[in-house]
Amino acid sequence: MAHQDKGKYFEKHPKDSTLDEGLKKEILAQAQDNNIACKKAEEIAVKKGVTIGDVGKAIDILNKNIIECQLGLFGYGDKEKIVQPAKEVAPELKTKIEQALQDGRLPCAAAWKIAAQLNIPRMRVCAACETLKIKVKPCQLGAF
Repeated sequence: MAHQDKGKYFEKHPKDSTLDEGLKKEILAQAQDNNIACKKAEEIAVKKGVTIGDVGKAIDILNKNIIECQLGLFGYGDKEKIVQPAKEVAPELKTKIEQALQDGRLPCAAAWKIAAQLNIPRMRVCAACETLKIKVKPCQLGAF
């Protein structure tokens, strides 16, 4: 959601949406100042045995802000985005990114998968996308 939607994330979901009480408690315990870091959301998903998308939906319903995107795209204070374009993109990385594109964009989940396959930091995949002028979207957590 866009910045102007801040504080209304729950509106993306049906009004009768419900939350697992354990998941809700875990998110509330991990949130600080109404924010929860992407990394914490990932950890919650693993701990609770749910998808990161399920955690993202719960975060929305609880009206929390997702910060510190692990790809460097949002949630870093005034800068918002901290990822910088890569100086060069390795051919293997470029190929994997191009093969994973959907509608000209690289899904966040695909970026994570590529990073794991190549054993490189997730932000390095996003830096390559910046250089290649490829948008990373959609976010697994539903943030944008």
